[in-house]
Amino acid sequence: MRSDVQSKRLTGTGSASVGPARIRQIQVLTASGTPRLTITDGNGGSTVLDLDFIASDSHSVNIPSDGIRVSDIYVSAFTNITAMTVFYN
Repeated sequence: MRSDVQSKRLTGTGSASVGPARIRQIQVLTASGTPRLTITDGNGGSTVLDLDFIASDSHSVNIPSDGIRVSDIYVSAFTNITAMTVFYN
């Protein structure tokens, strides 16, 4: 049985503090410049998602299949991004 999807809003780098999770979707609000988001498998772990965005817009990134499994959602790069919401289970 699958678990319920939860969400967390983030406004900078660091741990989402949600423990082991599967990233299902990300919504991002970008600022000017060259927005970039990098998520790793915990602090210092391997990069699991590295995305560039168009400036001054909102973006929705759906993760296919069962999502991206991580020991902890850790945002290592949060460049020219106002905020993001990550959906996980």
